[in-house]
Amino acid sequence: MIRRVWPLVAAAIALGIDAYVLAGVLPSIADSLATTAAAVGLGVTAFTAAYALAGPLLSGMLTRGGTAGALLIALGVFNLGNLITVVAPGIEVFLASRVVAGAGAGVLTAVATATAAAMVADHERGRAMAMVTFGLSTGTVAGVPVGMIIGDRLNWRWTMGLVVAVGVLSMIALAVRARAIPALPASRGPVTGVLRSSRTVVGILAAFLLGVASLGLYTYLLPMAEARGLQDWGFALVWAWGIGGVAGAALIGRPLDAFGPRALLIALPAVLLAGFAAIWVFASPVVWLAAAALWGAAGWSSVPTLQQALTRDRPERAMPVVAFQMAAMYLGSAAGAAAGSSLLAAGTDPGDLAGWTLLPAALGLLLTGWLSAGSPRLRVEPRSAEPACEAAA
Repeated sequence: MIRRVWPLVAAAIALGIDAYVLAGVLPSIADSLATTAAAVGLGVTAFTAAYALAGPLLSGMLTRGGTAGALLIALGVFNLGNLITVVAPGIEVFLASRVVAGAGAGVLTAVATATAAAMVADHERGRAMAMVTFGLSTGTVAGVPVGMIIGDRLNWRWTMGLVVAVGVLSMIALAVRARAIPALPASRGPVTGVLRSSRTVVGILAAFLLGVASLGLYTYLLPMAEARGLQDWGFALVWAWGIGGVAGAALIGRPLDAFGPRALLIALPAVLLAGFAAIWVFASPVVWLAAAALWGAAGWSSVPTLQQALTRDRPERAMPVVAFQMAAMYLGSAAGAAAGSSLLAAGTDPGDLAGWTLLPAALGLLLTGWLSAGSPRLRVEPRSAEPACEAAA
């Protein structure tokens, strides 16, 4: 299975790096462009907004000309945006480039996830979709520290050059495997038609709330640790969260395929809640390391779990559903970071942010619990037939 989807995983790694790599080099970008870190930080907002709009609105339109072509166009736009970022002479061009990169990333995530699911047999769909999330989490985890190292030793433009290099290699890999990429079902009616399903709407809201709680709080992991006297453990905590996320995304596929998403829809948000509560209440480095690892694992593995829950019984609608889900998750991340900033500006102790995060996490659990209650107790049985695209490989 991995042999068929690895080019999509490589593309997802590039997206994961780009989504958060700016966080580690904001000051140097601000100095280089003669502006403020706050202005450069708007680049994250620009990327996220373009990602959220382009995924649902453009993915269906592009795939009408062929799935492989849509993937290559989206990845090309993503690479172009990042290349413009590399050479940006000022803040205006920099912000515009983040819009271009975000638009390409939004389309690429939706099409790549739906394509991964279509490239394998039914009993491997969970693993295929989880592999794309594995790529996103791996890129996110590795991107920030590697980007910081490159930025410190060279400069931030070389950091963004890394994203371009990974993106170009992914584009070459996709071009080589283009004939093995299956055509996705054509969307019927407007893309917003999937929002007529209450189940899809609840899943999208759950993705938003879990994005607020998990990725939004991650922005403040180091200030939270410092407030609890754990500043010497900051690097270890970042890696505990990251390793947990990569492991969770890598391992969740088989349980999804074997047992379906029903139980995981409750278990994963519950683990998030427990992790946040432990971080809020305790100041032990051992507790924080364990909680950070579980937080990363539950947060990232909830992404393919929601995807499986929302698309397993209607694979022909996977692309628009995933587009809305991922847009909601990244918007949730931005909203969570903004909410954390507002709380800190209002005088909230950074160590108490985990306590505030219990609210969106609990609401997310209520929504995923509702989805779980409506999920059939099905187990996808293996089939001997290989997907049609394998014959074309």
